[in-house]
Amino acid sequence: MLSRLTRLPRPAALAVCAVPVLGLFAAAAFAPLPFVVAVPGLTADVLGSDQGKPVIAVSGAPVRDTKGQLRMTTIRATGPSSTMTLPELVGHWFKTDEAVLPREAVYSTGGSDEEIEKHNLEEMAKSQSAAADAALGFLRKDPKDVKVELNLADVGGPSAGLLFSLGIIDKLDGDGSGGDLTGGRTIAGTGTITADGKVGAVGGVALKTQAARRDGASVFLVPRDECADAQSELPEGLQLVPVTSLTDAVHALRALNRGEPAPSC
Repeated sequence: MLSRLTRLPRPAALAVCAVPVLGLFAAAAFAPLPFVVAVPGLTADVLGSDQGKPVIAVSGAPVRDTKGQLRMTTIRATGPSSTMTLPELVGHWFKTDEAVLPREAVYSTGGSDEEIEKHNLEEMAKSQSAAADAALGFLRKDPKDVKVELNLADVGGPSAGLLFSLGIIDKLDGDGSGGDLTGGRTIAGTGTITADGKVGAVGGVALKTQAARRDGASVFLVPRDECADAQSELPEGLQLVPVTSLTDAVHALRALNRGEPAPSC
């Protein structure tokens, strides 16, 4: 082939060479790629009810009537088995209310849709247990005496842990001085939680801030390491408060209730 091309006029040779190259580009453009598209998802008030049941149910201790909201936030993404081509992704890339993410960033475990859903529900159950332990530990209450049941259907993953812990604290103790931990406001946020109260990073923070503001939040609690992501598409009127622990979050909300400055990104 090379010897024949050398005897062709230059434009003709280039044209012949371009055919397989263009074919490769065309094939690449329409090949399935390992990306998903995510958008702001639902938010849920952990101080409220879900499907007719309180999200947080406590027995063994008096429970306060609360005002305000504590909204956990989510993203909604195309499914793990879905595929997208380059032209399809380009259409989503520049939208501020959408994000193109590597599939493993959203579905890190791999597997079938059913396996991933099962894993996410298991992670949510672990997160709820850790959230209860963290909240009761913060309040110095014995988990043998105080029982917490968390009910939130159709949401998976561990990223609501921080908000569950704050909701338990608000139900049992408020701000510690007779008022609501929320100060009557709509507070939103995200973050995993460990049983000893450490807050961990999550994904899709920029989209979660948009979901929070859409649903009325004025304050958003964010894992400190994700401040930059949260600021990248921050909606107007939403105050970011970085935290590394449950104690950080409680102290920040108490400061806001007193009209004092809280940490900021």
